[in-house]
Amino acid sequence: MEWVRGERIGHGSFGTVDLAIRNGSVMAVKSCAASHSSSLVNEKVILDQLRDCPQIIQSFGDCFSFENGERLYNVLLEYASGGDLGGKIKNSSSGKLAEFEVQRCTKSILRGIDSVHRNGFVHCDIKLQNVLLFGSKFGGNDLIKIADFGLAKRAGKKSSGGELRGTPMYMSPEMVAGGEQEAPADIWALGCMVVEMLTGAPAWKCRRETDFGGLFMRIGVGEEVPEIPQELSDAGKDFLGKCFVKDPRSRWTAEMLLRHPFVANDDLLQCCEVTSTSPRSAFDFPDWVSEQSSQMTVMPSPEYSSKPSSFDEFDKIESFSTSPAVRLNELVTDHQTPNWSVFDSWVTVRS
Repeated sequence: MEWVRGERIGHGSFGTVDLAIRNGSVMAVKSCAASHSSSLVNEKVILDQLRDCPQIIQSFGDCFSFENGERLYNVLLEYASGGDLGGKIKNSSSGKLAEFEVQRCTKSILRGIDSVHRNGFVHCDIKLQNVLLFGSKFGGNDLIKIADFGLAKRAGKKSSGGELRGTPMYMSPEMVAGGEQEAPADIWALGCMVVEMLTGAPAWKCRRETDFGGLFMRIGVGEEVPEIPQELSDAGKDFLGKCFVKDPRSRWTAEMLLRHPFVANDDLLQCCEVTSTSPRSAFDFPDWVSEQSSQMTVMPSPEYSSKPSSFDEFDKIESFSTSPAVRLNELVTDHQTPNWSVFDSWVTVRS
């Protein structure tokens, strides 16, 4: 496999993302040290099993390379020239999306989540930054795909002591309280995404500097759920109500939600469903990552390249503990993120 490494477009605690050219096609290459490649290998394996789903980022192969005296593991992926859904909302004139746009995007995302679950996996980190945008021929709207499967797991797979992984603001009650992360957790996260698309603000209202620990108590203890926007249609309110069910056994599945009136209109997919694979391009752009995780973090724009705040460092977390109290304590512990250099030149890679 021969390809050319280009401009750096993202970096994180354990790896980098660069543009890449292979056989004249623009792609993205996700790279990390071979000694810390377990998460990226996991992502590649899962993507291979989801390659038939048009709402999931596609992988074009992997390889090892030696660069600057270091052995790297690389995965070639689609490149999303439109960035991520979070960036689209942030940069929109209103700072949020109209309800009909939210319906379209939600249906497409749901189809992707349904495919993930049908194939026996849980994404574990559904959020706006992991939904990537592609240019569309349909009236200027974007095609979208789900990305970043580094934290994904096989459904039903248990781990010693329970796992606390994902993005805190999107975590489900069962994840926070008991380390349980199965398909219903992705649906809870989807509900948080819908609220954020509609309002331009996180589903949970929280002052990042002081209320972080309290937020997890609200998620994991009691009956509180995110506030549903009052201006939303009745169908939309009911849809969110099916996502924000505290008991994961009673929460609606992706298959059930695809038949909900909020997204059931076939016309909604006209501008969201991926129907073309040429040129293929997409890549995951998560916000932050904890040093405890081997999962790479990719920043969609230069403003994220500086050292994040203590809260931001825990936007994505993969950790292990034995009790909810310990897990919550880990979430509010300060860590540091290493600095990374930026490569401006092009490098031909042969492997």
